[in-house]
Amino acid sequence: MNREKSEMIKKSIWVLIITPFILFFFGFVVSKTDVYFEVAKNIDIFTRVYKEIAFNYVEDISPEQFLRAGIRGMLSTLDPYTVFIDEKRKDDIDLLTNGKYGGVGVSIGLRDEKITILELMDGYAAQRQGIMIGDIILKVDSVLINIDNFDDISLHVKGKPGTFVGITILRNTKDTLQFNLLREEIIIKNISFCDFYPEESNNVYIKLIGFGRSSGEELKKATLELKKKKEIKSVILDLRGNPGGLLDAAVEVSGKFLKKGELIVSTKGRDTTNIKYYYSQQEPVLPEIPLVVLVNEGSASASEIVAGALQDHDRGLIIGTKTFGKGLVQTITPLSYNTSLKITTSKYYTPSGRSIQKIDYSKKNPVFTKEDGHLVTPYLTDNKRVVYSWGGITPDSIMNFEVRSDLLSELFAKGLIFKFATEYHEVNKEINFDKLSQEKLISDFLKFLKKENFELKGKGYSLIDNFDSEVKDLNKYSQIKNEITKIKEELSKIYFDELSVHKEYLIGEITDELSKRYLSKEKSFVIKLNNDRLIKESINMLQNDYNYYKVLNRVR
Repeated sequence: MNREKSEMIKKSIWVLIITPFILFFFGFVVSKTDVYFEVAKNIDIFTRVYKEIAFNYVEDISPEQFLRAGIRGMLSTLDPYTVFIDEKRKDDIDLLTNGKYGGVGVSIGLRDEKITILELMDGYAAQRQGIMIGDIILKVDSVLINIDNFDDISLHVKGKPGTFVGITILRNTKDTLQFNLLREEIIIKNISFCDFYPEESNNVYIKLIGFGRSSGEELKKATLELKKKKEIKSVILDLRGNPGGLLDAAVEVSGKFLKKGELIVSTKGRDTTNIKYYYSQQEPVLPEIPLVVLVNEGSASASEIVAGALQDHDRGLIIGTKTFGKGLVQTITPLSYNTSLKITTSKYYTPSGRSIQKIDYSKKNPVFTKEDGHLVTPYLTDNKRVVYSWGGITPDSIMNFEVRSDLLSELFAKGLIFKFATEYHEVNKEINFDKLSQEKLISDFLKFLKKENFELKGKGYSLIDNFDSEVKDLNKYSQIKNEITKIKEELSKIYFDELSVHKEYLIGEITDELSKRYLSKEKSFVIKLNNDRLIKESINMLQNDYNYYKVLNRVR
């Protein structure tokens, strides 16, 4: 090891080594059971191990990567939300806290193991200069992009507003195009849709996709604009798939529906006597009118704060499936060298006092001094309805219209609907959605599946196929060979029939994907709403005053 690296290692461990001695000489060590002594003792052990490995391990190692692996390992014993954020991810912190970043306005993901453009943001450079959904990214500036460095792609695409980034894309599997895009300040919108739906009704549908700094203000501004058009008589707030965000944003959003002064959420940390209470600070923008909140297993954290507050105060009906169950609050603490620590500091509780945290990370975990001991406990809403703690928010009306099918899951997993829509758009530059033939659409899709060598087999067929391979070398294989062949043939028919059974759902998914390529974001969203059965049921519920108020145990 060279002298320069040796000096660097010595400096990096000096502060850690001296820490226990400082603690000792300044009188913090009282006894072996004292927490300060335990911290000092184990820092000493940790730094000695680090030093010995850094200097004496058989292979040359990176001191930085080795220590950070230790940090990640240490944090992995807690909960998945307590994480170390290195200097490369500083932009992610800025995005979470400020709701903006420097970029070109694209959403990127993996499709068929290729880095693909999944969505374009209206009005930004990528859309203006002709990048399309389905384009495959080959290179960002001089960096070749593939599945191995996919996690770091945002580091290359994002940057200071006003700078340029070169992106090389593959289109139509054959055309390579070069784009020089201007990075701009991208403002993240937390509301993807807010309008009257159905258009001729007085019902407002709001799709909230995140809880950033501006969520409450966005909601207030959008609803006040709609009030200028006509009276709002009911609201659907869609929190499905919303993973949460800032606690303050959840409080602001809840306050747009609840009376001023009503409790929204409380938080309690290690010191159980120190409880923080969060109340609605302003008069509601949407008071009293009938409200439905849609949730599912993808609704987490801040979404659950809102759903829990509205449910406990009987402000609206919660409809859908049980939420994720994340009742933990994180605080971001800045560290040195542009790094940060996101640490779980407290748990939150709904107005009735229930915790909805699902997983007990302390259970059988030697890191914790005691287990949390989750219990399913009944609580009462304002109108004396029974609700329960632990495991997420249970809807007032459980409805699940999601189609469960191995065959459809395989289509989604392989991105075949997305890929079909991309190729369809390449061939058909314009289509009329009002006159789109569903039979022809399905026919074209089946031809596409055949071209992609995708067979309607599913997991059951694969199991039989594997069984066939395992037993074909047996002496009496010929006696069962014909039976196996018949089973395969019957399964193929069953899977084809299954596709027919889910034809309506499949057409809805294909139409939704096509609309993103042909229509504006707002019109595309309406296409999606038209195929959403849960929204249709929610509208029916809002139109039936008697059932609505009966569930909420309210008398009119």
